[in-house]
Amino acid sequence: MRSQRQLKVGEEIRHALAGILMRGDVPWPQGFKSPATVTVTEVQVSPDLKNATVFVMPLGGERLDETVKALNEVVGFYRHAVGQNVNLRHVPKLRFSADHSFDYAHRIDIILHEPGVARDLDAPHNADDFDDNEDEE
Repeated sequence: MRSQRQLKVGEEIRHALAGILMRGDVPWPQGFKSPATVTVTEVQVSPDLKNATVFVMPLGGERLDETVKALNEVVGFYRHAVGQNVNLRHVPKLRFSADHSFDYAHRIDIILHEPGVARDLDAPHNADDFDDNEDEE
């Protein structure tokens, strides 16, 4: 469970990074064709607030691994920018990571639409079906 402080710092960093990416002030590595849009979906901060994992997703999920690698190559730029935009005593070390939560949600959606599962979900349920006293007669 994350503390309120971790959540608050993570959100502040997420907003700062999203603003930087939205403005296009990004020094992409030479030879890297930048994606149209990169979304910062979440920032998880360690309990000591010294490290932060930044989960990102390029528009449409295209070239995800390349984008994450490129962001990590210029991570110093982002850490400096976060330091200028977020009021923290020490700016955490940032590490960019691919956000796979969209893939996970898609897999769950596929499972929920399988015929057997969909049939069970659509079946009417009676309160009697869930009797707590099944052993008693």
